[in-house]
Amino acid sequence: MLNCSAGMSTSLLVTKMQAAAKDKGIDVDIFATAASDARAQLDSKTIDCVLLGPQVSYMQDDFKSMLEGRKNSLGNDIPLAVIDMQAYGMMDGEKVLNQAISLIEG
Repeated sequence: MLNCSAGMSTSLLVTKMQAAAKDKGIDVDIFATAASDARAQLDSKTIDCVLLGPQVSYMQDDFKSMLEGRKNSLGNDIPLAVIDMQAYGMMDGEKVLNQAISLIEG
């Protein structure tokens, strides 16, 4: 099960990522949350990676601090990245899903 938190408010991209995962036969829990709610989500779920929307990329250091010492379902540090700007702008759910998978697989 892949749990990937997209720290943004774009539900359309999440929907497209979920559809891409379904097409690939991957069981996922992908959700978007406001940055202000991210800590609560981290406290209540096992998160495998965190993706930030390009519009909140300036918060990357805050998220790095928030993720410090937290592990994903594989026992690794939770990876953090900013969503590829072109994929975000095109709402390319498959490309963003692949970005998340690459992060998790290291």
